[in-house]
Amino acid sequence: MRHMKKFFALAIAVVMAISLAACSSSTSGSSETTTDSAQSSQPETVTIKSLNANGEEVDLEVPYNPQRIAILDMASLDILDALGVGDRVVGSATTSLDYLQSYVTNTEAANLGTIKEADMEAVMACEPDVIFIGGRLSASYDALSEIAPVVYLATDSEAGVVESVKKNANTVAAMFGLEDKAESLMADFDSRIQTLADFAKDKTAIVGLCTSGSFNVLGNDGRCSIIGREIGFDNVGVDAQNQTSTHGNEASFEYIVEKNPDYIFVMDRDAAIGTDGAKLAQEIMENELVMGTDAYKNGHIVYLAHPAVWYTAEGGITALDLMLQDLETALL
Repeated sequence: MRHMKKFFALAIAVVMAISLAACSSSTSGSSETTTDSAQSSQPETVTIKSLNANGEEVDLEVPYNPQRIAILDMASLDILDALGVGDRVVGSATTSLDYLQSYVTNTEAANLGTIKEADMEAVMACEPDVIFIGGRLSASYDALSEIAPVVYLATDSEAGVVESVKKNANTVAAMFGLEDKAESLMADFDSRIQTLADFAKDKTAIVGLCTSGSFNVLGNDGRCSIIGREIGFDNVGVDAQNQTSTHGNEASFEYIVEKNPDYIFVMDRDAAIGTDGAKLAQEIMENELVMGTDAYKNGHIVYLAHPAVWYTAEGGITALDLMLQDLETALL
């Protein structure tokens, strides 16, 4: 009888073990099925809005969640970095921007040339899934497109820098399914702009850049346009002849005296691009004529503290934060 009890106990134990194994197998299979289902629900490609070689907005099909990214535009790298997908960068153009230096010094990432001149062989060798460029490389768009889809983003001075950054951040985020993160990163910019706009109300300004020993006036159609457009300083330099979007129009210091603005905003282009032996913007601006203006007398000449950001990364998320910091520190 005792042997029979042992037999039944053993039999029950075997049955329970088999049942548990079956449950485990079933759960494991369910998990694998769920994972496979999640992966299969992700698209292979996604269609985004990008610019073509002529700067026209077009639909562009790109790989979804690309793993290998070639960077030839710092504003785009800025956005990728802020979104937390910078580890996908397999090659980058050089940059002087401190907060993006790790991508240039990374020995595992290829040197792809500059934001003005790409090393085409290096770009091809890094086998990117997608390539990011800015306006300086629009002439190379077709050649680069032979290697991989080219995402060409820019800021639109008509829409404004902030709206451009929002649009471009959402475009890049859509490639990775990170739209919510992009939205959260942009959340406080509007209120910061409004605070600066309240300060700027009814105040005049001249905005310009120093380069090669001269001062070039900028309008509201390109670089630094955020000061006149979104923040709302009355930019009295906008009557300078021709468009000023590239490097501005050279202006005499007598012109500044004649306009006598409340504020003068100065971007040091030579410092931004590391020109050897160039005069500092302060040396150029603080001459006898300018020192007679109300802006100088009232301490209202603002030297933008991050010129390389303003000059090479306008359109990035971190860049916009730093640009606003430059203005907030000087004005508020």
